[in-house]
Amino acid sequence: MNQIKSDYLVIGSGIAGLSFALKVAEHGKVNIITKSELNNTTTILAQGGIAAVIAKDDDIEYHAKDTQIAGAGLCHSDAVEIMVKEAPQRINELIDYGVTFDAKDDGSFDLAREGGHSKYRILHVADETGKNIQEKLIERVREHPNIHIYEQHMVVELITDHHVLNNLQSAFNVCFGAYILDEKTGKVKTFHADYTLLATGGASRVYLYTTNPQIATGDGIAMAYRAGVRIANMEFIQFHPTALYNPGSEPFLISEACRGFGGILRNASGERFMESYDKRLELAPRDIVARAIDTECKLHGEHCVYLDMTHLPANKVRKHFPNITSHCKENLRIDITKEWIPVIPAAHYVCGGIMSNLNGQTSMHNLFAAGEVANTGVHGANRLASNSLLEALVFAHRAARRVIEKKRNTLNNVLIPDWDDTDVTNPQEWGMILNNRTELQTIMWDYVGIVRSTVQLNRALRRMSTLYEEIEDYYKRTKVSLELLELRNLSAVAYLIVRSALRRNESRGLHYMTDYPEKDDKYLKDTII
Repeated sequence: MNQIKSDYLVIGSGIAGLSFALKVAEHGKVNIITKSELNNTTTILAQGGIAAVIAKDDDIEYHAKDTQIAGAGLCHSDAVEIMVKEAPQRINELIDYGVTFDAKDDGSFDLAREGGHSKYRILHVADETGKNIQEKLIERVREHPNIHIYEQHMVVELITDHHVLNNLQSAFNVCFGAYILDEKTGKVKTFHADYTLLATGGASRVYLYTTNPQIATGDGIAMAYRAGVRIANMEFIQFHPTALYNPGSEPFLISEACRGFGGILRNASGERFMESYDKRLELAPRDIVARAIDTECKLHGEHCVYLDMTHLPANKVRKHFPNITSHCKENLRIDITKEWIPVIPAAHYVCGGIMSNLNGQTSMHNLFAAGEVANTGVHGANRLASNSLLEALVFAHRAARRVIEKKRNTLNNVLIPDWDDTDVTNPQEWGMILNNRTELQTIMWDYVGIVRSTVQLNRALRRMSTLYEEIEDYYKRTKVSLELLELRNLSAVAYLIVRSALRRNESRGLHYMTDYPEKDDKYLKDTII
C-alpha cells in the first residue's frame, strides 16, 4: 500500500498553513502539501500589510467597527472581536520569527492607512509585506525536524468515511486525510492523518482577470464541497479596485496603500471622480471604489482610470513603494512620481469559503480550515483591507491550539484503499480542457462580475451547468493531472458562486444586483450550501 501517515496534514503553504504547521510540529509529525513550490502563494504577493491596533490613539473597538462597516452587516461579531483582540499577539510572533516591520526614526512602527480604516494601523515592510512574512516562515519550516514538505503535490480528494473499507459506524463524517497526486511521477498517494488543515488559499482564477497567482484555483473549497462540507457566502468576491492596466500581461496589484498614502483616482479627463461616489473618497471600502471605477469606465467608454501619485514627494513614494515603482518602470516605462498609473479592478479575494468555527473546525470531524479558503465570518459581505493576513494568522493559531488540546484520533484502524485508476484512459482531448477553462473564466467575468443581474446570473448558470457536467464526465474517464484537477475545481467553485449569487436578491457589499439595488434585511444572513 502506498500510504504516508502523519499526525497532521497541512494542505497549502501560505501564511495560514505554515504558521499552523510550526505550532503543531511541537506535538507531532507534520506533512505539508503544496502543488507548486513552497513560496508560490498568494501570501507572497500581499503588498499593503497587516492590520493591528498598535497606535496609542487606536482601539480594538475602532478596528472592529471598521471591519463590520466594511462587511455591510454580515460580519460575525464574535469572530471579529477575537481577531482584533488577538492581533497584537500574532504580530509579536511574526516579529519573533524575524519579520522587521518598517519603523520611523524614533523606532515606532511606520503605520499606514488603507480604505475603510479610520486609523493608521497597517504594519508593513515597504510594499512587500507578504513576501517578507512568507520567507521568514519558510526558513522556520525548513529547519523543523518534525515537518516534511511535499512540493509539486496536488490534492485530488479528501478521504472520508465514504472511502474506508471497513465502514466503521463510529467514523461517520470524518476526514482521514487526502489522496494526493505526485505531479512528477503521475502517481496518486494516500496521505493518512489524524487532523487535516485546508489552507489552500482563494479561487480568483475563476475569473479572466485577477491579481491572484496561477495556483488560486479554489482547490480546497471545491474538494470540501464534494465531500459534503458546508460552504458559505460564495457570492461575495472582492475585486481589488486598482490592478495595473497592461493588456496582454498578468494583472499586477497596485496596493491600496498607494491611496492611503495620498494617491488620487482620476478618469481620462483628469477629474477626481470619487467625490461623486463616497465622502471617504479614495479610502472608501473596496466594493465602493471598484464599482465607481467600473461606472466611470462605462460612462466614458474607457478601458481604465488612473491613479495619480505625482503630487506626492517623489523620494517618499519610491521609498514606500519600491516594488510598484520598479514594476511600472520596467513594464510600462512609467515613472509613477511623474506620470499617472493606469488601473482597472480585478478579481482579488473570496470572502466566502469553507464554514469554520472560532477554532477553525469545519462541519466535518478532524477537518480544519484557515486563511482565504475559510469562511470564519470575519469579512461578511466585503473584506476590510489588510485583514486577510491577520485573519489567517489568528485562526490558524486557534486551529493549532484546538488540535493540540484534542485527544489523538483513535480511528487509526480504518482501512483506506489506495487510489485506483486502472479503468481510466488518457484521451487526447487536451484542447477541450484549455477551451473550457477560458470559456469558464470569460463567463464569470462577463456575467458574475462587479455588477450583476438576475438575467446575467441565470445565463451564467445554464452555461456553467453544462460545463460542469462535461468536465465531470471527462474527469471520470481520464487519468488525473494538475491541469485537469484545477479545471474541475474551478468549475465547482464557479457553480457555487453563481448558485449563491442567485439566492441573494439584494445588493450588499461585494454583491451588487442592478435589479435589486438596495439592501434587504431579509437577507441579513449567510448563504449556506
